[in-house]
Amino acid sequence: MKWKAVARSAIGTSHQNQGIGCQDYGDSRIFKDVIVGAVADGAGSAKHSDTGSQLAVETVLKCFADINESPQTQAFSQPLSEEEAQKVFAKIVTQVIAELQKQADEEDYSINDLACTLLVFLATPDYVAAMQIGDGFIVIRSQESEYQLLFQPDKGEFANETTFITSTNALKEMQVKVISEKQEFICASTDGLEKVAIRLSDWQPFSPFFKPLEEYLHEPVNPEDEDKYLMEFLNSERLNSRTDDDKTLLLCLFDRE
Repeated sequence: MKWKAVARSAIGTSHQNQGIGCQDYGDSRIFKDVIVGAVADGAGSAKHSDTGSQLAVETVLKCFADINESPQTQAFSQPLSEEEAQKVFAKIVTQVIAELQKQADEEDYSINDLACTLLVFLATPDYVAAMQIGDGFIVIRSQESEYQLLFQPDKGEFANETTFITSTNALKEMQVKVISEKQEFICASTDGLEKVAIRLSDWQPFSPFFKPLEEYLHEPVNPEDEDKYLMEFLNSERLNSRTDDDKTLLLCLFDRE
């Protein structure tokens, strides 16, 4: 029984046409039976948002690594209450903001030049705790349930508007949830895949999008084939015809066999 995870990003066609690099970033870390994952989407209007999204994700993973290496190694073995999860995520978001500010000060630009969304989850085989600032989505499938969207993406008052981790109201707008069920599959993504993965009329996950991805994780593949499959999917003409934004997928499976 163990966690399996893979994260890949692809540049959106609109950014390719403008000669801009990918502003998304996603990654995960596994600590025994605990997995931590994070994805971030750099604001299109922010000059260094690619740096911001990568630094945000790396800081999250480092914070959790520090917690797991402390004497309280069993800190996350039991399900957190929503209040406890709120405190953990608030502490980590505060650390991320501090790291972004440090980067901005060192390079002599505004912290808003590093603006990005941030989605984070912490899961064991028995529960998942997650937070979201901004848009994008986290979808889970527990042993006893269908695919479930954890948070409705934050779209702000106007089109193409959302909350970023550098926004003054970031902590206030942070959404937090704890689901105490046996976890099977987790997918975290930036908003580039929202319109193909989520039914926007009622904010329900579109099962035909997630099912093949979950089945793919069950297949024993070598790392090269793994990369090929996901990158071909993310760069496919079919997908690009429906979204021109950067795309990130972080997929996790708890294999109970």
